[in-house]
Amino acid sequence: MVQTGTVKRGAKVRLLRDDVVIHEGTLKTLKRFKDEVKEVKEGMECGMAFENYDDVKENDIIECYQIVEEARTLAG
Repeated sequence: MVQTGTVKRGAKVRLLRDDVVIHEGTLKTLKRFKDEVKEVKEGMECGMAFENYDDVKENDIIECYQIVEEARTLAG
């Protein structure tokens, strides 16, 4: 279940087991029931698959995040 925020397909993911990062990669698929979706909002259940990793176990914590690059501006 998505605990906070919104999960988007293609997001970066970090998988933690016992507070140790065991995988960092990309969210390959995101599903609600049997449908492929672009995003899942807080409080909703979903299915996920990761690129190059499939050893997810009960009680693992999945953190999804997005890297946003912003152009620097000169203040003056």
